[in-house]
Amino acid sequence: MTERRFLGKVALVTGGGSGIGRTTARAFAREGATVIVAARNQSNIEQTTRMIQADGGTASSVVTDVTSSADVEQLIQTIVERHGRLDIAFNNAGVFLGGPLHETDEAGWSHALDVNLTGVMLCMKHEINHMRSHAGGVIVNTASNIGPHLSLPGVSTYGATKAAVSALTRAAALEYIGEGIRINAVSPGMSDTSMSISPGETEDGRAQRAKVDIPVGRVGALEEIASAVLYLSSDMSEFVVGHDLIIDGGAAA
Repeated sequence: MTERRFLGKVALVTGGGSGIGRTTARAFAREGATVIVAARNQSNIEQTTRMIQADGGTASSVVTDVTSSADVEQLIQTIVERHGRLDIAFNNAGVFLGGPLHETDEAGWSHALDVNLTGVMLCMKHEINHMRSHAGGVIVNTASNIGPHLSLPGVSTYGATKAAVSALTRAAALEYIGEGIRINAVSPGMSDTSMSISPGETEDGRAQRAKVDIPVGRVGALEEIASAVLYLSSDMSEFVVGHDLIIDGGAAA
């Protein structure tokens, strides 16, 4: 029988149109949350919403560019208009940028920084502004094992943005826990998403690479990441503050 830890709760998932975001949005809904799915691609978030509704859950979608403060502010306003409050936010929207640092162009660097770091900051800013006046809430950010916990060649830009997300999470957690806002992060490793497939690589090729690179010997299932996010969002983790939970099969151990 599925637990219903989030009955009566309103949860936002950014980057909810695919991958970890979609799987986590569905997991929240299965456990009773009313879910708002946000991303730039309207068709993707509408598909996630339909999946949740087909599962018997409650969800709606809002097209949002997390790099736009006005967009994010409107997103929070829309959630409050629809549901009266926001209890949980999973700030998951992100992009991957790989390649040697000396070949990284400024536009690529700026885009990765805008989405992965500024996007998280803007979401937190507007979520916190709401939660401060509504008896608190819970925020979980997506960092990565690459950057905060593991250094790899060819992903320095991506790693830098995710290390900054981890640092931002921990500092903000201390800043706002006194107001009842509990903030943590998850740092996934190689997971079952298209982002983890190298250029020219197949899923089978990724699986063979995981056997070598990951102590557990496989990529992470999206449900495993989602379960960690739900734990950090639930009352079971009330004493967990400013933590960055690594979920990578031992790669960064």
